[in-house]
Amino acid sequence: MRLYTLLAASLLVAAPVFAGPVAPGFNSSTFSANDDGATGAVSLGFNVNFFGTTYSDTYVGNNGFLTFTAGQGSYTPTGLGGGYAGLPIIAPFFADVDTRGAGSGLTSYGTGTYAGRTAFGATWPGVGYFGARVDKLNTFQVILTDRSDVGTGDFDIYFNYDSIQWETGDASSGTDGLGGISASVGFNAGNGNAPGTYYEFPGSLVNGALINGGPNALAANTNTGVTGQYLFTVRGGAVVVPPINNVPEPAGLALFGVALAGLALQRRRANR
Repeated sequence: MRLYTLLAASLLVAAPVFAGPVAPGFNSSTFSANDDGATGAVSLGFNVNFFGTTYSDTYVGNNGFLTFTAGQGSYTPTGLGGGYAGLPIIAPFFADVDTRGAGSGLTSYGTGTYAGRTAFGATWPGVGYFGARVDKLNTFQVILTDRSDVGTGDFDIYFNYDSIQWETGDASSGTDGLGGISASVGFNAGNGNAPGTYYEFPGSLVNGALINGGPNALAANTNTGVTGQYLFTVRGGAVVVPPINNVPEPAGLALFGVALAGLALQRRRANR
């Protein structure tokens, strides 16, 4: 009886708050409020070999991605798999970001240090969606780190997510940030979709999949053990894609811990 009482009481306790992995910094430059804009060439501070082509700079797209060779203003994702026809791209959240609404954060970017290595990062901090909507906000980040210690042009890609509340802009057939043509996440070499030159996250383009509470929720899963973080190593120009693991919800973890404690208490009483 005490076990059931303890379990019931645990439901009344607020779940612990877990800080997301989005890192501070990488904000020496801020993209002014805009819709579908892209920066000019921005120096990475090191060279990267991305599918056989070496780049020393990148272009930050307000719509949730980095591109190479030029800026890109696409706002409705066509997917980063076999159907993609754009520039070389690394996209933590390819969707119709619109930072013009009062209360939206502004896309920032810059160089710094991450995981003890020279890095370039871009952050979308609490950004809204088209048209200038701010009832739902997303916070996410991409960081590239220099791994020339391993090989010339080698680097790591980190995708970090604190919260993803919307998936679609109004111009992509969405309603209140949901439905329509949903966001795509991943990367593509932009060279004709040859096998092995692209990757698209499970749940991309699927309504409700990548947002908080979805079956492939970006902020609730991982491939590093850090909830909301994904790491891809790029060696010799090829990207290594580890499996993505589901992470139990914090409330579930707390309840499981209480259950174990209750069972242990019952066992001690039974052995007395």
